[in-house]
Formats: sequence, C-alpha cells, structure tokens
Amino acid sequence: MTLMVLRLGHRVGRDARITTHVGLIARALGADGVVMSGQRDERILEALRKVTETWGGPFDVSYEADWLSFLRKAKEEGKMIVHLTAYGLPIDDVIASIRSCARDLIVVVGAEKVPGIVYRLADWNVAISSQPHSECGSLAIFLDRLFEGKELSKDFRDAKLRIIPMKRGKKVVRLKGLEPRKDLSKDTT
Repeated sequence: MTLMVLRLGHRVGRDARITTHVGLIARALGADGVVMSGQRDERILEALRKVTETWGGPFDVSYEADWLSFLRKAKEEGKMIVHLTAYGLPIDDVIASIRSCARDLIVVVGAEKVPGIVYRLADWNVAISSQPHSECGSLAIFLDRLFEGKELSKDFRDAKLRIIPMKRGKKVVRLKGLEPRKDLSKDTT
C-alpha cells in the first residue's frame, strides 16, 4: 500500500506554515508523499524536498493544479480516498476497515472550505473528533492509528543527518554529504 496526502486549497501567504507542517507530518509519520493543490508555492515544495534530501526518504513532493482530476484518476486506478473532516465517521469506527483494504490510499486534508464533491468521492470521511480541529493534528492522529505506532521507528534511507535520541541535550550526527558546520549538537546535560 502506498499513501499520498493531498493538501487541498493552499493559499500563498496565508497557509504556508500549516501546509509545510502537513508535509512534515506526512513524511515523518509514514506517508509516501504529499501533493499540494491550490495556489502553487515553490518555496514550500522546495523546503519539503530539502527536508527529504537532508533527513532521508523516500518521500515524494509534488504540485497538482487540478485536484479534482487527480482524485478522479486515483479512483479510476483503484485507489481509495480518505477525507479527514470533523463531519465524518469517528476514526475508531473505520480505522480497521481502512487498514485492511490493502489498496493505495489518498488522504485528503483541506485548507479553505472543502467542496462537497470531496465528501462524495471519499471512500471514508473520517473524523478525529467531531469538534473543530487542525488538519495537522488530524493527519498526525490518523497516520499513527493507521500504522499502529510502527511509523515512529521508520528508517529513512539516504539521510545526511540523523538525530540520536537522548534523555537530555541534542545530538545530531552527520551521515554523509553535507558541508561541515560549526556544531550540530548541543549537550545540555
């Protein structure tokens, strides 16, 4: 199964931080890539590519001007669509069926008001809670529930840097290919 996150309705100048965080969460928590739609923002696309280049992958970053054609084509190819929305069914009621479907997934997270066609195209409209919440939070919880925590130990290939877990302090090791920097680690013990 491959899992791509589709970020709907990005608005330049307004959504930069949230869209970047959607991409970072998707990558860190096991998605295979992120597709940004809405207004094209090369700075965000390049920033997410740079994170993957530095911290490892694989993780695909792309832009799709016509998100509706993208979703329709995904359906034609047999992919399943999960739409994260406060108005969907509770995640605990549907996560087992999503996990067991064994087909490629497109996980849709919105920015501005999500058009009704997305609700109709979705195989699952999934609510993390039936309260207003952040698309970043809902994506993180969804991915963690889907992968049952296994995504937290994912190995990222071709990383140039890796964080070494510590009780206190910060330790980052250089694996390959980066220009030397003065100090990558801070030991605050």
